[in-house]
Amino acid sequence: MNLDKSKLLRNIPAVDRILKNERIETLLSNYSYSLVRECTRKILNRLRDKILKGYVSEIDEDKIVEEIEKSLNQRYSLRPVINATGVVIHTNLGRAILPDEAIKHVIEIATSYSNLEYDLEKGQRGKRYVHIVDAIKKIVDVSGAVVVNNNAGAVFLCLNTLARGKEVIVSRGELVEIGGSFRIPDVMTQSGAILKEVGTTNKTRLSDYENAINENTAFLLKVHRSNFKIVGFTEEVSIRELSNLGKQKGIPVMVDLGSGCFIDLKKYGFFLEPSVQEVVREGADIVTFSGDKLLGGAQAGFIIGRNDLIEQISKNPLMRALRVDKMTLAALEATLMLYLDEKEAIEKIPTLRMIVESPEKIKKRALKILRMLKKEGIDATLKEDVSMPGGGSLPENGIKTYVVAIKTTQTEEFMKKLRKTEPPVIARIKEDFVIFDVRTLQEKEIPLLVKAVKQVL
Repeated sequence: MNLDKSKLLRNIPAVDRILKNERIETLLSNYSYSLVRECTRKILNRLRDKILKGYVSEIDEDKIVEEIEKSLNQRYSLRPVINATGVVIHTNLGRAILPDEAIKHVIEIATSYSNLEYDLEKGQRGKRYVHIVDAIKKIVDVSGAVVVNNNAGAVFLCLNTLARGKEVIVSRGELVEIGGSFRIPDVMTQSGAILKEVGTTNKTRLSDYENAINENTAFLLKVHRSNFKIVGFTEEVSIRELSNLGKQKGIPVMVDLGSGCFIDLKKYGFFLEPSVQEVVREGADIVTFSGDKLLGGAQAGFIIGRNDLIEQISKNPLMRALRVDKMTLAALEATLMLYLDEKEAIEKIPTLRMIVESPEKIKKRALKILRMLKKEGIDATLKEDVSMPGGGSLPENGIKTYVVAIKTTQTEEFMKKLRKTEPPVIARIKEDFVIFDVRTLQEKEIPLLVKAVKQVL
């Protein structure tokens, strides 16, 4: 063995020294000590082999740490990414980011036994959904609530329970399709309900519903068009009008709200998304909505409304197939509790915070990124642009934003390289620029973004 190889081998840092590295200590908050230690040993053994084969001429501790980070992060298929697209509720990137309070409550419940289905007062078996019912009742004036795996499941369960073999009256203008080819008519067919279309695509009147009611009508259904808008020569029936008709005829009214939000977004400039409370006040008997869109929590489908109807739905055998686990319930409960104070909800629920954040605050962060890139010798510009809420929510509601733009003749190649960084960066292309929308960037991600851009340029 020559002297150079011997010197390199002697300079290989000890495992304990690497484990004291600041970046490795950060990894220990996400991975077990034994896993990080074992990974470190493997990386150092690999380095030793490379030295013996003559492939290494110097030892760089930073590169060793990077190898460990890369090895650990690539152990899992599901990985964190940096969302620089400006689409807040990005379905492909996991939709809502959970509030810290939700994450803490999930960890607390997941790492311990809990009173998931145990009544502490009576000392006997309890009900799984009582935790959510209590939280919901503090926000919305309803007598019953239940939660399933997602809103598609919620709609299906309502139809299967309350309308199997019976007719459900819905406007032709509300026979929507959302992501994944989820179509209301198809769901009705699978649930056993009979679709009764009324009106036309652009115009449906109250008389259309009234004339369609017969002895086989289960309920009147209104579907919120959350991912598109019909403009021009149009007419539709309000929830209040439909509710009054339902009460007159003794027929329940169900509203599929889609996204679902507990805050009146009109005060923030979003006029097309009614709040859950507003829909309930207008007289809907059953309301369904998602947990991981505008609400900003875990994936779930809420069913709230009249307790007699909720009780019927809860007894459906499919309920067990669609039920959520304790971690989802914990995340939802903690998220819902934040809504008791609107200001706190806006500040602590990432989805809401990103949607309503002012352009001025975003510009300030964008300028910070520009300064950091400039220090690295990277040429970038500040541009005004438009973010999107995403998730099939708030159609036509673009939000003014600021982006960091880098001009390149190879935009696709640049994007491809960004997706291979650690963590991967997902941006968007506009003309000859790769665009990083600051609205969806978390403060902790800014240094990682700058590092990724430097790495690929």
